[in-house]
Amino acid sequence: MKIELDDIKKYFGPVRANDGITLTVEPGTIHGLLGENGAGKTTLMKVLTGFISADGGGIRVNGKPVHFASPAESIRHGIGMLHQEPLDFPPLKVIDNLVLAFDNRLIPHRRKARRVFKKLSQRFNFSLDPDARVNTLTVGERQQLEILRLLALGAEVIILDEPTTGISAPQKVLLFATLRRLAKEEGKSVIFVSHKLEEVEELCDRATVLRWGKVTGYIEAPFSSDQLVQLMFGQSFPKSERSPVVLGDSVLELQDVTVQTYRLTVPHLSLTVWAGEVIGLAGLEGSGQRLMLQACVGLQKPSAGRVLLDGQDFTRRAYRDFLAAGVAYLPASRIEEGLIRGLTLAEHYVLAQRDHQPVLIDRAAAAAGMQKRIDKFNILGTPGTLVEALSGGNQQRALLSLLPPALKLLALEHPTRGLDVESAMWVWGQLLGRRQSGTAILFISADLDELLERSDRIVVFSGGVMTSPIDATRTSVEQLGYLIGGVRDTEHTGRDTRS
Repeated sequence: MKIELDDIKKYFGPVRANDGITLTVEPGTIHGLLGENGAGKTTLMKVLTGFISADGGGIRVNGKPVHFASPAESIRHGIGMLHQEPLDFPPLKVIDNLVLAFDNRLIPHRRKARRVFKKLSQRFNFSLDPDARVNTLTVGERQQLEILRLLALGAEVIILDEPTTGISAPQKVLLFATLRRLAKEEGKSVIFVSHKLEEVEELCDRATVLRWGKVTGYIEAPFSSDQLVQLMFGQSFPKSERSPVVLGDSVLELQDVTVQTYRLTVPHLSLTVWAGEVIGLAGLEGSGQRLMLQACVGLQKPSAGRVLLDGQDFTRRAYRDFLAAGVAYLPASRIEEGLIRGLTLAEHYVLAQRDHQPVLIDRAAAAAGMQKRIDKFNILGTPGTLVEALSGGNQQRALLSLLPPALKLLALEHPTRGLDVESAMWVWGQLLGRRQSGTAILFISADLDELLERSDRIVVFSGGVMTSPIDATRTSVEQLGYLIGGVRDTEHTGRDTRS
């Protein structure tokens, strides 16, 4: 199916999210839509799939003009979208989520749905349990379910919005194999929306690059990451250099800590974190690193062991006590856990003022205070902007802007997940600036290059077991990969003698 977007315009007040975008997607191809955060990629795809209406321009499907007033109309024309956050029902079973996609009867035909599910799963080597509840699935498995749902609905054009965010390396390999089969063997059109240059280079036949709502270029494969960077930013970015920092006193100490949930036990966590140190936490999703990070800030209560902050026992104390002691935590789910839907940036500014709880809010002062942070952190928004209207990169900037100026320990989950190269460099500039003032940083990342480039030491989690700390300057991506896979005796891994 051939898709043509012609001079698409979409404005949100003064913001020109799409400012005259034209592109063509040919059948049987994987078309990359590339751009930094806030470039207009997701807005353009929402216009194509009927989630929002364009303010100008037109859409043609196989040469015929169309207008979609809803996603239902879009999918009836064979165009479906896999969003950054899968559109499923987590409390329901996998098979029920599939049934709801295409069976409108009061009493669904589950036997037929199971046949469809089995046939599609075998076709793409998916190993989903039809009776598992969606809230037990990983992000990658929920994506697989969403792909099956779109195929069951008859999609001939499949749009994937930042699909590799939050999935493991094996799941990414399977996803790419699936997309190649859909395009090359089945003739479907795939639109791969991303900011990750290497993935577009590896996967796509053609790419359209956006910047500030406009097309900056079209490029045919083969192309290189350097060419894509030039189109995205107009310049190349040098590899960052590690700045030496003199470490201070102990900030955090875990003494044989055990953290348990009903799904996982993470035992014998022992680690000392020094002022000004950056420690990366590596491992497949669900291997224990998130539980460990949350135990360090009071969001998980240890079942054994002690948590010391500045030498004082904080074991089993509440998160608010850690906050008062100069500890902060930024979750990976920015809009679900870090920010509050329906509130503006100025209202978040008021909530972030922890030194007092005013009965009456000075809205003018709040707007002025937030505007200063908007200017300092280059947030594309105003004090009155709702946080859910911000792009992922701007949500991350907003979270960073709301942190207290002085911190002893900052714990982050995937600080640059979903961010383009420029935004990721900016975020790390902010974090390393805090490091220079003595803040210790603990961060989780699925990007092994980021872990090696940014960390002083790395601890790896596999199946709930944490390795001894590793000197990041004395190891490699390959060695980290072995450790993540549970292989403990890799040669020349830079073991660190500090606890």
